[in-house]
Amino acid sequence: MLDFVSLLNNTMHREGASMITIKRAVLSVSDKTGIVDFAKVLVQHNVEILSTGGTASTLRAAGIPVKDIAEYTGFPEILDGRVKTLHPRIYGGILYRRENPDHVRQIEEHEIGGIDMVVVNLYPFASVVKREGATEEEIIENIDIGGPSMVRASAKNWENVVVAISPESYGEIIEEIESNGGVSKTTSYRLAGKVFQATSYYDWLIGRYFERKSKDLFPARLALYLEKNDTLRYGENHHQSAAWYKIAEEEADFHQYQGKELSYNNFFDMESAIVIAESFKEPACAIVKHSNPCGVAIGDTCLAAFLSALMTDPLSPFGGIIGCNREVDALLAEKIIESFYEVVIAPSFSPEALDIFRKKENLRIIKKLSAARPLVQMKSVGNGMLLQTPDTSLSHTLTVVTKKEPTAEEMKALLFSWTVCAYVKSNAIVLGTSNRTLGIGAGQMSRYDAARVAVMKMNDQSASSVTPLVMASDAFFPFPDSVEVAADAGVTAVIHPGGSQNDKKVIKVCDTLGISMVITEIRHFRH
Repeated sequence: MLDFVSLLNNTMHREGASMITIKRAVLSVSDKTGIVDFAKVLVQHNVEILSTGGTASTLRAAGIPVKDIAEYTGFPEILDGRVKTLHPRIYGGILYRRENPDHVRQIEEHEIGGIDMVVVNLYPFASVVKREGATEEEIIENIDIGGPSMVRASAKNWENVVVAISPESYGEIIEEIESNGGVSKTTSYRLAGKVFQATSYYDWLIGRYFERKSKDLFPARLALYLEKNDTLRYGENHHQSAAWYKIAEEEADFHQYQGKELSYNNFFDMESAIVIAESFKEPACAIVKHSNPCGVAIGDTCLAAFLSALMTDPLSPFGGIIGCNREVDALLAEKIIESFYEVVIAPSFSPEALDIFRKKENLRIIKKLSAARPLVQMKSVGNGMLLQTPDTSLSHTLTVVTKKEPTAEEMKALLFSWTVCAYVKSNAIVLGTSNRTLGIGAGQMSRYDAARVAVMKMNDQSASSVTPLVMASDAFFPFPDSVEVAADAGVTAVIHPGGSQNDKKVIKVCDTLGISMVITEIRHFRH
């Protein structure tokens, strides 16, 4: 079977018109890179050049003969340059089909000359909108109108008009003109395709700007442009391929100092680890495996937090991901390399710490470039996407619903454990104290089993004697059994969203057992 390019070439050969001869060209570019040398080649091949404003001045300064578009159309630029190329003499010259007798008759009747090449790159909207301090007026004025119209018109008529939107295309055009006296239709077709890709992206950038200004998080139609950032080591499993894309025009969230290539799973674990750590004002450390925390702690330093986090589950952190919300220093680095971890992620690393980490060349050291959370989260499902706003509601109105009030120290422990619980896969139970987790039950099909797993993890490290000992649940208790399991383990205070039909029964059991209970009215399911 012939590929499309071969088929195109065969068709052109049969028609005997595989080359486009350039007699007149429009050059109007915001990026002047290479335009002078390109124009010199055109002039050497007797091409008449039409141009506007700054481009015309640049070419004249280089001694290149240029005719202003205003002179060519007989109509001046108006509205501060908003209207300069939007004229029938320009668009008629671009769009008429040379093989269509009726088109040719109309062009001759209106004394319109043909335009065989358009070289235009669009106003730099993308760079202006990202520039700090750019005003609304500057941004709007950098929405190009004439440029996209001209290049789209040229691309539509690619069989007769060659279009270039980037200096990267100049070289191949020059080579073909100098070698063959014209540009092949194969090249013209390919360049036309680049136009529609570029203008589609350009319009997306503008539409995204207006969407953000209007704060419409869920528009009726959502377009996404993603740029490939890297090919990943593998996907969820070794036999799966994977790649890392970022939203176009956004900066990458991560910078890798050293270590093996990242895998698909590393990204989920890195995200969980750093988000948990950054949820605390105090120096904090989260150790994560399979997107769930093995242990989380706060302390006077990240080293102290790391050592406390390790105590939750000494076995599971092996091969895990460490996230810190402060700079990783040499003391912490020395401690980390005593065991095997996949990734360390933090907002910064001291030079001494980076030197120490080089002793473990496969250990991935990742700098989190921004603490900002995305406006929406996206997840693919079937042939579509699910979008939601991030779960950032960690401050709630707290209501004590039991006879016993929690002590100040218990309340501190409840808030710490509740914060961690928001990042544990459902069903989730966290047993904790005021500065660290003691047992975590994650991803269980029943809340009762999640509570038993958390107690088991705590008992494995003989932490049941730590006080205060509290329990956090990401959703309500459908039955009192989880509370009874917690009470048997020494829990004295519980925090959860409430909202079950059996809330009164659960509260009654807490009163009987002498446990205080706090309701948040907001749940934290995580899938």
